[in-house]
Amino acid sequence: MRVITGKARGIQLKTPEGMQTRPTADRVKEALFSIIQFEIEGRRVLDLFGGCGQMALEALSRGAERAVINDSSRAACEIIKENATKTKLMKQCRVVTSDWKEYLRGASGREKFGLVFLDPPYQEGILDEILHRILYSDILEKGAIIICESDKDGIPNEIEGYTSKLYRYGKTYVTIIRVPEEE
Repeated sequence: MRVITGKARGIQLKTPEGMQTRPTADRVKEALFSIIQFEIEGRRVLDLFGGCGQMALEALSRGAERAVINDSSRAACEIIKENATKTKLMKQCRVVTSDWKEYLRGASGREKFGLVFLDPPYQEGILDEILHRILYSDILEKGAIIICESDKDGIPNEIEGYTSKLYRYGKTYVTIIRVPEEE
């Protein structure tokens, strides 16, 4: 696994061992960054289930301003820090070791993000719960983009007032949700 393009192009990333994390396949990452490539510059990024940090680091490499990378695993957070240091993007990162619910509770009303990556453990209904909490936690900028990765059973339901588009890459489904620019 590597950073595809930008300042850190080609740098290989370390991934946690075992089955606790499931890194996004390079072809899926490349496809979704092609979709949003002109919407990354200057955005603040939240990667709520960081794993190895590859999604946030890719966004930073492509011009995002800052990133918060959260994971509940201390081991994963150590690897995220290693990868951020290796890519020379650590100054733009804040790595947080926290349960996703705790992170959202603490960030509510204090931080705003324009790009959010959600790749939780595959489980039916989990993305709906996460999205519900995110939408009511006051962390999204107007015009924010939320990118959800799931399997077929975990595709989130459409949210009234938000546009979404579903993409399929083999057994991986990516839902891109766009927050309205105006309320």
